[in-house]
Amino acid sequence: MNKPLQILIVDDEELARRLTREYLRKHSDIHVVGECENGLEAVQAIAELNPDLVFLDIQMPKLSGLEVLEMTGRSSGVIFTTAYDQYALKAFDMHAVDYLLKPFSQHRFDEALDKARKMLGQSAPELQKLLANPIDKLERILIRDRGQVHVIPVDKVDYIEAQDDYINIHSQGKSTLKTQSLSDLEAQLDGSKFVRIHRSYIIHLDALAGIERASKDSHIAILRNGAQLPISRSGYERIKARI
Repeated sequence: MNKPLQILIVDDEELARRLTREYLRKHSDIHVVGECENGLEAVQAIAELNPDLVFLDIQMPKLSGLEVLEMTGRSSGVIFTTAYDQYALKAFDMHAVDYLLKPFSQHRFDEALDKARKMLGQSAPELQKLLANPIDKLERILIRDRGQVHVIPVDKVDYIEAQDDYINIHSQGKSTLKTQSLSDLEAQLDGSKFVRIHRSYIIHLDALAGIERASKDSHIAILRNGAQLPISRSGYERIKARI
């Protein structure tokens, strides 16, 4: 006899979790190992339970479904459940990620489950593409450190600095390291609010106090927190266009 599929249900709405359980009852090869009502609980449950398949809501408090995947590094065994509008769903269609649009029927649920069964154990590069190219511009930066998840709101960031294989995020008088390239983060940030002034620095325009000439051909950015950052020639052209 085959081992039952281990299922985790993640949704902040109790009725939605109950409906998923109801739809699963007709499938004898399923065992629900847990339920979570927010993203932080989901990160912990995925790490502890390692379920075969996760029914994952996208819009949740604390962490979104996509942020849960980023924090856990999960790249397979995921069915999104979502109430997103049609514009956002085009991004999922483009990446061939299966999703259930609320409210969904038993028939549509069974189709998604059958597809997931066939794909179990196979890495899904489309999930990584979706994480690298999020539907919306980044609103918070997530950092996992020793089992803890730290959340830094993007609007509280002063500047981000490249340091070898890390980025150093400067926010509210604190510095936090994250394993990520500056270019990857730059692609996720809102270009109307953040500008790359140097190959090693991105600044939040709201944190900028002024620009001073350092020499005949160089400038420095003066931030409200007192930081002084070099501006490259191309960075100077970019920042002049924004202010």
